[in-house]
Amino acid sequence: MISIFPFSSYKSIQEDLREYCFIIAKGGVLVILNMIYSTFHRHTGFVFSVIATVSFVLSGCTSEEETDNETEPSETQDQNVTPPDDQNVDDEIDNESEDDEPDIPAAYGVSAGHPEAVDAGMEVLENGGNAADAAIAAAYAISVVEPFASGIGGGGVGLIQEQGQEPQAYDYREVVPEEGIPASDIGVPGFVAGMMELHKGHGMADWQDLMDPSIDLAESAEVSETLAQQLQSAQDRLPTEQLEHFYPGGVPLEEGANLEQPELADTLREIRDRGGEAFYEEDIGEALAAEIEGLNMNSLSDYNVGQYDPVTGEFAGYEVIGAPQPLPGTSVIQMLQISEERDILEEERNSTAFIHDIAMSWRLAQQFIEADFGDPDFVDDLDDNINDPERNAVWAEEISSDSLLPMDAEQSYEDADPNTTHITVVDDDGTVVSMTNTLTDFWGAGEYTEGFFLNNQMARFSIGEGEENEPEPGRRSVTWSSPLIVADEEGPVMGIGSPGGERIPIMLTQVVADWAGGTDLDESVEAQRFHLDENELIMEEAPDPDQRDALLDIGYSEIREPPTQLYFGSIQALAIDRETDELLGATDQRREGDWRMETTD
Repeated sequence: MISIFPFSSYKSIQEDLREYCFIIAKGGVLVILNMIYSTFHRHTGFVFSVIATVSFVLSGCTSEEETDNETEPSETQDQNVTPPDDQNVDDEIDNESEDDEPDIPAAYGVSAGHPEAVDAGMEVLENGGNAADAAIAAAYAISVVEPFASGIGGGGVGLIQEQGQEPQAYDYREVVPEEGIPASDIGVPGFVAGMMELHKGHGMADWQDLMDPSIDLAESAEVSETLAQQLQSAQDRLPTEQLEHFYPGGVPLEEGANLEQPELADTLREIRDRGGEAFYEEDIGEALAAEIEGLNMNSLSDYNVGQYDPVTGEFAGYEVIGAPQPLPGTSVIQMLQISEERDILEEERNSTAFIHDIAMSWRLAQQFIEADFGDPDFVDDLDDNINDPERNAVWAEEISSDSLLPMDAEQSYEDADPNTTHITVVDDDGTVVSMTNTLTDFWGAGEYTEGFFLNNQMARFSIGEGEENEPEPGRRSVTWSSPLIVADEEGPVMGIGSPGGERIPIMLTQVVADWAGGTDLDESVEAQRFHLDENELIMEEAPDPDQRDALLDIGYSEIREPPTQLYFGSIQALAIDRETDELLGATDQRREGDWRMETTD
């Protein structure tokens, strides 16, 4: 070994090095060099190896001597010594780390299709739950006050992204039963399993606490305008004699009436107390198997939630995150990318160019949906490049400003009376949940048991004519639910979604494109909407004569108004404004949609 430091005494070296470390902490570099030089010449006789020298340096820099307590601390080592400058360095590192953190509003909020669902979600957030917890509570609550739209007899899909984490997709939609599709088109319900899996993966609150608001609503809730309308219009297709609580004396409840659903309350209590087993393996499942054609205990107990990586794509400097196939998240991304190539961000909302470019992007996306979409657990060769911006730039070149793209074929399905519900939650950690739940059509299959209605999701296997969307046991169909999360380089900034059946992708494209172009979120949500049905334009507000003529000259065969106010859904959205650190929301007046936020300052 090579000797480098000729010191004479262990104790004197420790004392000297302790003094040097103190001076180092004060930043006296020149003084240290001088003292080291003098020490090396003052202490002679004993030589240590390099390893020993390093040990002395480390031990000499301690605040007090630990070996054998040979000496008491010197008077210079008093308790008021200024902290060393490395503390300031740590502070600088911490500050740099804080600068790298995303701007998250000191707030939390819920946007949903009914005020009672908003209240249920907000109660969970106020009591320390997170976005996943609040979304679950809101989902159960809205299934009680909007039994025609979603519920435990149906399914859905949810996206979640925590700040700094990769997004996740939960597909808990209905699957084909073991014995195939029954005449009723009822599939194995996935809602209960989906809520359980979301809670297992991300929840913080007690499961029982998430269920209590919906149980209270099942015991007593006020009939909304929309529910009253749906009860009135559905009299001919619902088993009204079985639904005395909805049709007392055979007459539908009116708006403002009190609705009591004791059978549903009992079912919800079983799920609260025994979780998914109550639904898929015990009493509720046994009742379903006994009463509902096509469902059996094997189909119920074999149900699994699909957990996938969402699809992502670039648009307007954002990352748009959507549900993967067989859901059309990819299609919304494709439409946004095609529209961006057509300069949609520069176009005025609902101008002729805006309408035409988005209508043609929908035509292109629709052709992919019909020809190529299917359940990835059953189809191996799905097109993974639909959201490729370079490829979509080529598709954008196919669009002409003065003519329509040709249709490949007539629409292969009917979208008669579709309905879903959407929930968006942002918690004070910046986690975003975007969730769309459904029975498929209003009241689903119209079959009722154990306090809830059953879905008719299997009708969605009529979308497309290829083998990609062919039914077989355990398989999920192509459908239209399209929850979205939009993120910037710091993390998620918006959750958005809507009911509306086939119109969901084109509606979301209109709103997201308008918002990304600089329009306030509430204005983007409230603006008039349109849809392309074959060569017909359905417009929420009739165009002025000049625009009407311009659209007809392009080739649209007819321009008409929607059949009902519910036709264009109810978009529920929350967005984080990075510039102001505010949480913003939008209330869609087309239904009873609501949103609320609270600050944590």
